[in-house]
Amino acid sequence: MAAWRNLERGTMSRDIVLASASYLGGLLLLAVYHPLNEGIFDPPAGVSLALLTTTSVAVALRRVATRTGLTLGTVAFLIDLACGSSLATTLVYTQVLFDACVYGPPRMWRWLLWINIALTGLAAALGMIFLGPWSWHGLALAVPVALIGVLPVVSGIGVRQYRDQAAAERARAEQTARLAELDRRQAVAAERSRMARELHDVVANHLSAVAIHATAVLSVSSLDRAQVEQALRVIRENSVQGLAEMRQMIGLLREPAESAETGADRDVPAPLAVDGPVRPRLAEVDRLVDQARGAGLPLRFETLGEPEPLPVGVDLAAYRIVQEALTNALKHGTGPATLTVAHRPGSVRLTIENRLARGATGAPGADRTPAGTGLPGAGAGLIGMRERVALLHGRFTAGPCDHGWRVSAELPVAERTHRTDPYPSSAPA
Repeated sequence: MAAWRNLERGTMSRDIVLASASYLGGLLLLAVYHPLNEGIFDPPAGVSLALLTTTSVAVALRRVATRTGLTLGTVAFLIDLACGSSLATTLVYTQVLFDACVYGPPRMWRWLLWINIALTGLAAALGMIFLGPWSWHGLALAVPVALIGVLPVVSGIGVRQYRDQAAAERARAEQTARLAELDRRQAVAAERSRMARELHDVVANHLSAVAIHATAVLSVSSLDRAQVEQALRVIRENSVQGLAEMRQMIGLLREPAESAETGADRDVPAPLAVDGPVRPRLAEVDRLVDQARGAGLPLRFETLGEPEPLPVGVDLAAYRIVQEALTNALKHGTGPATLTVAHRPGSVRLTIENRLARGATGAPGADRTPAGTGLPGAGAGLIGMRERVALLHGRFTAGPCDHGWRVSAELPVAERTHRTDPYPSSAPA
Protein backbone atom coordinates (compact mmCIF):
# COMPACT_ATOMS: atom_id res chain seq x y z
CA MET A 1 0.00 0.00 0.00
CA ALA A 2 2.89 2.37 0.74
CA ALA A 3 4.21 1.93 -2.81
CA TRP A 4 0.81 2.84 -4.20
CA ARG A 5 0.61 5.95 -1.99
CA ASN A 6 4.08 7.07 -3.01
CA LEU A 7 3.21 7.06 -6.70
CA GLU A 8 2.73 10.41 -8.35
CA ARG A 9 -0.71 11.20 -9.66
CA GLY A 10 -1.19 9.67 -13.11
CA THR A 11 1.88 7.41 -12.89
CA MET A 12 -0.05 4.13 -12.62
CA SER A 13 -2.32 5.09 -15.47
CA ARG A 14 0.70 5.70 -17.69
CA ASP A 15 2.13 2.30 -16.77
CA ILE A 16 -1.16 0.63 -17.66
CA VAL A 17 -1.24 2.48 -20.99
CA LEU A 18 2.32 1.31 -21.75
CA ALA A 19 1.45 -2.27 -20.82
CA SER A 20 -1.67 -2.16 -22.99
CA ALA A 21 0.32 -0.80 -25.93
CA SER A 22 2.90 -3.55 -25.47
CA TYR A 23 0.15 -6.16 -25.36
CA LEU A 24 -1.56 -4.90 -28.52
CA GLY A 25 1.75 -4.67 -30.37
CA GLY A 26 2.55 -8.22 -29.25
CA LEU A 27 -0.77 -9.48 -30.55
CA LEU A 28 0.06 -8.01 -33.92
CA LEU A 29 3.47 -9.70 -33.93
CA LEU A 30 1.92 -13.04 -32.91
CA ALA A 31 -0.45 -12.81 -35.84
CA VAL A 32 2.29 -12.01 -38.34
CA TYR A 33 5.40 -13.89 -37.16
CA HIS A 34 5.77 -17.51 -36.25
CA PRO A 35 8.15 -18.67 -33.47
CA LEU A 36 11.76 -17.77 -34.22
CA ASN A 37 12.99 -21.34 -33.75
CA GLU A 38 11.79 -24.75 -32.81
CA GLY A 39 11.31 -25.22 -29.11
CA ILE A 40 12.04 -28.09 -26.83
CA PHE A 41 8.40 -29.06 -26.80
CA ASP A 42 5.32 -28.15 -28.82
CA PRO A 43 3.12 -25.83 -26.69
CA PRO A 44 -0.67 -26.11 -26.76
CA ALA A 45 -2.79 -23.41 -28.36
CA GLY A 46 -3.05 -20.19 -26.40
CA VAL A 47 0.26 -20.57 -24.50
CA SER A 48 1.98 -17.82 -26.49
CA LEU A 49 -0.94 -15.50 -25.81
CA ALA A 50 -0.78 -16.29 -22.06
CA LEU A 51 2.98 -15.65 -21.98
CA LEU A 52 2.54 -12.35 -23.77
CA THR A 53 -0.16 -11.38 -21.30
CA THR A 54 2.12 -12.23 -18.37
CA THR A 55 5.01 -10.10 -19.67
CA SER A 56 2.60 -7.23 -20.35
CA VAL A 57 1.37 -7.43 -16.76
CA ALA A 58 5.04 -7.31 -15.65
CA VAL A 59 5.38 -4.02 -17.53
CA ALA A 60 2.37 -2.62 -15.64
CA LEU A 61 4.03 -3.57 -12.32
CA ARG A 62 7.34 -1.85 -13.11
CA ARG A 63 6.92 0.83 -10.38
CA VAL A 64 4.61 -0.65 -7.74
CA ALA A 65 6.22 -4.12 -7.63
CA THR A 66 9.46 -4.15 -9.60
CA ARG A 67 10.74 -7.46 -8.26
CA THR A 68 7.41 -9.20 -8.87
CA GLY A 69 7.23 -7.83 -12.39
CA LEU A 70 10.80 -8.95 -13.14
CA THR A 71 10.07 -12.43 -11.79
CA LEU A 72 6.87 -12.82 -13.85
CA GLY A 73 8.54 -11.53 -16.99
CA THR A 74 11.60 -13.76 -16.59
CA VAL A 75 9.50 -16.89 -15.99
CA ALA A 76 7.30 -16.10 -19.00
CA PHE A 77 10.35 -15.43 -21.20
CA LEU A 78 12.05 -18.70 -20.21
CA ILE A 79 8.88 -20.68 -20.94
CA ASP A 80 8.49 -18.87 -24.23
CA LEU A 81 12.14 -19.63 -25.06
CA ALA A 82 11.51 -23.31 -24.43
CA CYS A 83 8.43 -23.16 -26.69
CA GLY A 84 10.26 -21.58 -29.61
CA SER A 85 10.84 -17.94 -28.56
CA SER A 86 8.16 -15.68 -30.06
CA LEU A 87 9.27 -12.22 -31.13
CA ALA A 88 6.40 -10.53 -29.27
CA THR A 89 7.26 -11.94 -25.84
CA THR A 90 10.99 -11.32 -26.39
CA LEU A 91 10.53 -7.64 -27.22
CA VAL A 92 8.19 -7.04 -24.28
CA TYR A 93 10.68 -8.76 -21.97
CA THR A 94 13.41 -6.30 -23.00
CA GLN A 95 11.09 -3.56 -21.72
CA VAL A 96 10.76 -5.47 -18.44
CA LEU A 97 14.55 -5.63 -18.07
CA PHE A 98 14.87 -1.91 -18.87
CA ASP A 99 12.20 -0.97 -16.28
CA ALA A 100 13.81 -3.19 -13.62
CA CYS A 101 17.10 -1.28 -13.99
CA VAL A 102 15.40 2.12 -13.94
CA TYR A 103 12.89 1.65 -11.11
CA GLY A 104 14.33 -1.25 -9.09
CA PRO A 105 16.65 -1.06 -6.09
CA PRO A 106 20.34 -0.27 -6.73
CA ARG A 107 21.46 -3.88 -6.29
CA MET A 108 19.03 -5.13 -8.92
CA TRP A 109 20.65 -3.45 -11.92
CA ARG A 110 24.10 -4.60 -10.80
CA TRP A 111 22.94 -8.21 -10.57
CA LEU A 112 21.14 -8.00 -13.92
CA LEU A 113 24.23 -6.56 -15.60
CA TRP A 114 26.57 -9.26 -14.33
CA ILE A 115 24.08 -12.08 -15.03
CA ASN A 116 23.48 -10.99 -18.63
CA ILE A 117 27.20 -10.50 -19.25
CA ALA A 118 27.81 -14.00 -17.89
CA LEU A 119 25.03 -15.42 -20.09
CA THR A 120 26.49 -13.68 -23.13
CA GLY A 121 29.92 -15.16 -22.39
CA LEU A 122 28.38 -18.60 -21.82
CA ALA A 123 26.53 -18.39 -25.14
CA ALA A 124 29.77 -17.48 -26.93
CA ALA A 125 31.59 -20.39 -25.27
CA LEU A 126 28.85 -22.88 -26.16
CA GLY A 127 28.85 -21.65 -29.75
CA MET A 128 32.61 -22.16 -29.99
CA ILE A 129 32.25 -25.66 -28.54
CA PHE A 130 29.44 -26.86 -30.80
CA LEU A 131 30.67 -25.24 -34.02
CA GLY A 132 34.34 -26.03 -33.50
CA PRO A 133 37.10 -24.40 -31.49
CA TRP A 134 38.48 -22.65 -34.55
CA SER A 135 35.15 -21.41 -35.92
CA TRP A 136 34.34 -17.79 -35.20
CA HIS A 137 30.78 -18.38 -36.31
CA GLY A 138 30.11 -19.75 -32.84
CA LEU A 139 30.39 -16.25 -31.46
CA ALA A 140 27.25 -15.31 -33.35
CA LEU A 141 25.26 -17.21 -30.74
CA ALA A 142 26.17 -14.51 -28.20
CA VAL A 143 24.72 -11.67 -30.33
CA PRO A 144 21.01 -12.31 -29.63
CA VAL A 145 21.77 -12.84 -25.95
CA ALA A 146 23.55 -9.48 -25.82
CA LEU A 147 20.74 -7.75 -27.70
CA ILE A 148 18.02 -9.22 -25.52
CA GLY A 149 19.80 -9.03 -22.15
CA VAL A 150 22.83 -6.72 -22.07
CA LEU A 151 21.55 -3.88 -24.26
CA PRO A 152 18.29 -3.18 -22.32
CA VAL A 153 20.16 -3.40 -19.01
CA VAL A 154 22.87 -0.97 -20.11
CA SER A 155 20.23 1.44 -21.47
CA GLY A 156 18.31 1.25 -18.18
CA ILE A 157 21.47 1.91 -16.16
CA GLY A 158 22.21 5.01 -18.21
CA VAL A 159 18.68 6.37 -17.73
CA ARG A 160 18.80 5.57 -14.01
CA GLN A 161 22.11 7.35 -13.50
CA TYR A 162 20.78 10.38 -15.34
CA ARG A 163 17.65 10.39 -13.16
CA ASP A 164 19.69 9.99 -9.98
CA GLN A 165 21.99 12.82 -10.99
CA ALA A 166 19.01 15.05 -11.77
CA ALA A 167 17.44 14.20 -8.40
CA ALA A 168 20.73 14.98 -6.64
CA GLU A 169 21.03 18.31 -8.44
CA ARG A 170 17.42 19.12 -7.57
CA ALA A 171 18.03 18.26 -3.91
CA ARG A 172 21.20 20.36 -3.95
CA ALA A 173 19.31 23.28 -5.48
CA GLU A 174 16.57 22.98 -2.84
CA GLN A 175 19.18 22.85 -0.09
CA THR A 176 20.91 25.90 -1.55
CA ALA A 177 17.58 27.71 -1.67
CA ARG A 178 16.90 26.80 1.97
CA LEU A 179 20.35 28.00 2.99
CA ALA A 180 19.85 31.22 1.06
CA GLU A 181 16.50 31.75 2.78
CA LEU A 182 18.11 31.05 6.15
CA ASP A 183 20.91 33.52 5.38
CA ARG A 184 18.32 36.07 4.32
CA ARG A 185 16.38 35.65 7.54
CA GLN A 186 19.56 35.92 9.59
CA ALA A 187 20.54 39.05 7.69
CA VAL A 188 17.09 40.55 8.30
CA ALA A 189 17.32 39.69 12.00
CA ALA A 190 20.82 41.18 12.23
CA GLU A 191 19.68 44.32 10.41
CA ARG A 192 16.69 44.67 12.70
CA SER A 193 18.96 44.30 15.71
CA ARG A 194 21.33 46.91 14.31
CA MET A 195 18.47 49.32 13.58
CA ALA A 196 17.05 48.78 17.08
CA ARG A 197 20.46 49.51 18.58
CA GLU A 198 20.85 52.63 16.47
CA LEU A 199 17.37 53.85 17.38
CA HIS A 200 18.15 53.30 21.04
CA ASP A 201 21.43 55.16 20.80
CA VAL A 202 19.99 58.01 18.75
CA VAL A 203 16.73 58.59 20.60
CA ALA A 204 16.97 57.09 24.09
CA ASN A 205 20.03 59.07 25.19
CA HIS A 206 18.56 62.41 24.19
CA LEU A 207 15.16 61.55 25.65
CA SER A 208 16.82 60.52 28.91
CA ALA A 209 18.39 63.96 29.22
CA VAL A 210 15.04 65.57 28.36
CA ALA A 211 13.22 63.48 30.98
CA ILE A 212 15.81 64.18 33.66
CA HIS A 213 15.61 67.97 33.23
CA ALA A 214 11.84 67.97 32.86
CA THR A 215 11.59 65.97 36.11
CA ALA A 216 13.90 68.43 37.83
CA VAL A 217 11.83 71.42 36.70
CA LEU A 218 8.59 69.81 37.84
CA SER A 219 9.85 68.46 41.15
CA VAL A 220 11.91 71.42 42.41
CA SER A 221 9.72 74.44 43.10
CA SER A 222 12.53 76.73 44.25
CA LEU A 223 14.24 77.05 40.87
CA ASP A 224 14.76 80.61 39.73
CA ARG A 225 14.21 81.92 36.23
CA ALA A 226 17.82 81.33 35.14
CA GLN A 227 17.79 77.71 36.28
CA VAL A 228 14.49 77.04 34.50
CA GLU A 229 15.82 78.61 31.32
CA GLN A 230 18.99 76.51 31.58
CA ALA A 231 16.92 73.32 31.94
CA LEU A 232 14.67 74.29 29.03
CA ARG A 233 17.74 75.10 26.93
CA VAL A 234 19.15 71.62 27.59
CA ILE A 235 15.76 70.05 26.80
CA ARG A 236 15.52 71.93 23.51
CA GLU A 237 19.10 71.13 22.53
CA ASN A 238 18.68 67.41 23.15
CA SER A 239 15.32 67.36 21.38
CA VAL A 240 16.67 69.13 18.31
CA GLN A 241 19.78 66.97 18.09
CA GLY A 242 17.83 63.78 18.72
CA LEU A 243 15.38 64.59 15.92
CA ALA A 244 18.23 65.60 13.61
CA GLU A 245 20.11 62.35 14.21
CA MET A 246 16.96 60.27 13.77
CA ARG A 247 16.12 62.11 10.54
CA GLN A 248 19.67 61.54 9.33
CA MET A 249 19.49 57.79 10.04
CA ILE A 250 16.07 57.44 8.39
CA GLY A 251 17.45 59.22 5.35
CA LEU A 252 20.26 56.69 5.12
CA LEU A 253 17.74 53.84 5.31
CA ARG A 254 15.54 55.21 2.54
CA GLU A 255 15.57 53.73 -0.94
CA PRO A 256 17.50 55.67 -3.62
CA ALA A 257 14.21 56.41 -5.40
CA GLU A 258 12.80 58.04 -2.29
CA SER A 259 15.96 60.12 -1.90
CA ALA A 260 15.67 61.22 -5.53
CA GLU A 261 12.05 62.22 -5.04
CA THR A 262 12.91 64.39 -2.04
CA GLY A 263 15.98 65.88 -3.69
CA ALA A 264 14.01 68.83 -5.04
CA ASP A 265 13.28 70.05 -1.53
CA ARG A 266 16.88 70.27 -0.43
CA ASP A 267 16.94 74.03 -0.82
CA VAL A 268 14.11 74.41 1.70
CA PRO A 269 15.65 74.75 5.17
CA ALA A 270 14.52 72.23 7.76
CA PRO A 271 12.83 73.83 10.78
CA LEU A 272 14.92 71.85 13.24
CA ALA A 273 18.26 71.94 11.41
CA VAL A 274 19.43 75.19 12.95
CA ASP A 275 22.07 73.59 15.10
CA GLY A 276 22.84 70.83 12.56
CA PRO A 277 23.04 67.11 13.21
CA VAL A 278 25.78 65.67 15.35
CA ARG A 279 28.16 63.77 13.18
CA PRO A 280 28.62 60.35 14.80
CA ARG A 281 32.41 60.53 15.02
CA LEU A 282 34.78 60.31 17.93
CA ALA A 283 36.21 63.68 16.89
CA GLU A 284 32.82 65.22 17.78
CA VAL A 285 32.86 63.81 21.32
CA ASP A 286 33.30 67.40 22.61
CA ARG A 287 29.63 67.95 21.94
CA LEU A 288 28.73 65.01 24.14
CA VAL A 289 30.97 66.40 26.85
CA ASP A 290 29.32 69.83 26.60
CA GLN A 291 25.87 68.25 26.72
CA ALA A 292 26.75 66.21 29.80
CA ARG A 293 28.18 69.26 31.58
CA GLY A 294 25.17 71.33 30.57
CA ALA A 295 22.90 68.64 31.98
CA GLY A 296 24.58 69.01 35.38
CA LEU A 297 27.15 66.22 35.31
CA PRO A 298 30.60 67.31 36.59
CA LEU A 299 32.81 65.77 33.92
CA ARG A 300 36.57 65.76 33.44
CA PHE A 301 37.64 64.97 29.87
CA GLU A 302 41.15 64.20 28.67
CA THR A 303 42.68 62.82 25.48
CA LEU A 304 45.88 60.78 25.51
CA GLY A 305 48.07 60.12 22.51
CA GLU A 306 47.95 61.53 19.02
CA PRO A 307 44.51 61.26 17.38
CA GLU A 308 44.51 59.49 14.02
CA PRO A 309 41.80 58.97 11.39
CA LEU A 310 39.64 56.01 12.41
CA PRO A 311 37.65 53.57 10.28
CA VAL A 312 33.99 54.44 9.97
CA GLY A 313 32.82 51.52 12.11
CA VAL A 314 35.28 52.28 14.90
CA ASP A 315 34.47 56.01 14.75
CA LEU A 316 30.73 55.40 15.09
CA ALA A 317 31.07 52.70 17.76
CA ALA A 318 33.36 54.87 19.89
CA TYR A 319 30.99 57.82 19.66
CA ARG A 320 27.96 55.71 20.61
CA ILE A 321 29.78 54.04 23.50
CA VAL A 322 30.77 57.41 24.96
CA GLN A 323 27.23 58.69 24.43
CA GLU A 324 25.63 55.73 26.20
CA ALA A 325 28.16 55.69 29.05
CA LEU A 326 27.73 59.42 29.74
CA THR A 327 23.96 59.04 29.67
CA ASN A 328 24.18 56.24 32.23
CA ALA A 329 26.51 58.35 34.36
CA LEU A 330 24.01 61.20 34.24
CA LYS A 331 21.07 58.96 35.12
CA HIS A 332 22.66 56.76 37.78
CA GLY A 333 25.77 58.60 38.92
CA THR A 334 26.05 60.60 42.14
CA GLY A 335 29.22 62.54 41.63
CA PRO A 336 31.94 63.65 39.22
CA ALA A 337 32.70 61.55 36.15
CA THR A 338 35.85 61.10 34.09
CA LEU A 339 36.13 60.44 30.37
CA THR A 340 39.48 59.35 28.96
CA VAL A 341 40.13 58.74 25.26
CA ALA A 342 43.52 57.09 24.74
CA HIS A 343 44.86 56.76 21.20
CA ARG A 344 47.33 53.88 20.98
CA PRO A 345 49.13 52.25 18.05
CA GLY A 346 46.52 50.00 16.47
CA SER A 347 43.71 50.73 18.94
CA VAL A 348 41.69 53.38 20.73
CA ARG A 349 40.70 52.94 24.39
CA LEU A 350 37.70 54.60 26.02
CA THR A 351 37.32 54.78 29.79
CA ILE A 352 34.33 56.35 31.57
CA GLU A 353 34.21 56.38 35.38
CA ASN A 354 31.59 57.87 37.67
CA ARG A 355 30.57 57.63 41.33
CA LEU A 356 27.47 55.74 42.42
CA ALA A 357 25.23 55.77 45.46
CA ARG A 358 26.31 53.78 48.51
CA GLY A 359 23.75 51.03 47.88
CA ALA A 360 25.03 50.38 44.40
CA THR A 361 28.67 49.60 45.01
CA GLY A 362 29.38 50.34 48.61
CA ALA A 363 31.23 53.51 47.63
CA PRO A 364 31.47 56.08 50.38
CA GLY A 365 29.27 59.12 50.27
CA ALA A 366 27.38 60.70 47.42
CA ASP A 367 27.37 64.23 46.14
CA ARG A 368 23.84 64.14 44.79
CA THR A 369 20.83 61.90 44.23
CA PRO A 370 20.91 59.98 40.92
CA ALA A 371 19.07 62.08 38.35
CA GLY A 372 17.54 59.05 36.68
CA THR A 373 15.84 57.66 39.75
CA GLY A 374 12.39 56.40 38.82
CA LEU A 375 12.89 56.83 35.07
CA PRO A 376 12.09 53.79 32.90
CA GLY A 377 14.93 52.14 31.02
CA ALA A 378 15.16 49.53 28.29
CA GLY A 379 18.16 47.83 29.85
CA ALA A 380 19.85 47.65 26.45
CA GLY A 381 22.65 50.14 27.02
CA LEU A 382 25.35 47.77 28.24
CA ILE A 383 24.19 45.09 25.81
CA GLY A 384 24.44 47.49 22.89
CA MET A 385 27.91 48.66 23.88
CA ARG A 386 29.11 45.10 24.34
CA GLU A 387 27.73 44.07 20.93
CA ARG A 388 29.40 46.99 19.19
CA VAL A 389 32.77 46.12 20.67
CA ALA A 390 32.31 42.41 19.88
CA LEU A 391 31.53 43.15 16.23
CA LEU A 392 34.82 45.04 15.97
CA HIS A 393 36.75 42.26 17.77
CA GLY A 394 37.60 44.54 20.66
CA ARG A 395 37.49 44.19 24.44
CA PHE A 396 34.77 45.56 26.69
CA THR A 397 34.32 45.61 30.47
CA ALA A 398 31.71 47.33 32.61
CA GLY A 399 31.19 47.01 36.33
CA PRO A 400 31.85 48.38 39.80
CA CYS A 401 35.26 49.76 40.67
CA ASP A 402 36.79 51.11 43.89
CA HIS A 403 34.98 54.42 43.78
CA GLY A 404 31.99 53.81 41.54
CA TRP A 405 31.33 52.41 38.09
CA ARG A 406 33.75 52.00 35.19
CA VAL A 407 33.10 51.36 31.50
CA SER A 408 36.16 50.43 29.44
CA ALA A 409 36.23 49.66 25.73
CA GLU A 410 39.24 49.01 23.54
CA LEU A 411 38.59 49.09 19.79
CA PRO A 412 41.22 47.85 17.31
CA VAL A 413 41.91 49.99 14.27
CA ALA A 414 44.02 47.41 12.39
CA GLU A 415 43.25 46.16 8.87
CA ARG A 416 40.91 43.48 10.24
CA THR A 417 38.58 46.21 11.50
CA HIS A 418 38.25 47.62 7.99
CA ARG A 419 37.19 44.25 6.63
CA THR A 420 34.64 43.63 9.38
CA ASP A 421 33.11 47.12 9.49
CA PRO A 422 29.57 46.44 10.74
CA TYR A 423 28.25 49.92 10.00
CA PRO A 424 29.49 50.88 6.56
CA SER A 425 26.66 53.28 5.86
CA SER A 426 25.75 54.66 9.27
CA ALA A 427 27.91 57.76 9.16
CA PRO A 428 27.68 60.53 6.62
CA ALA A 429 30.61 61.08 4.32
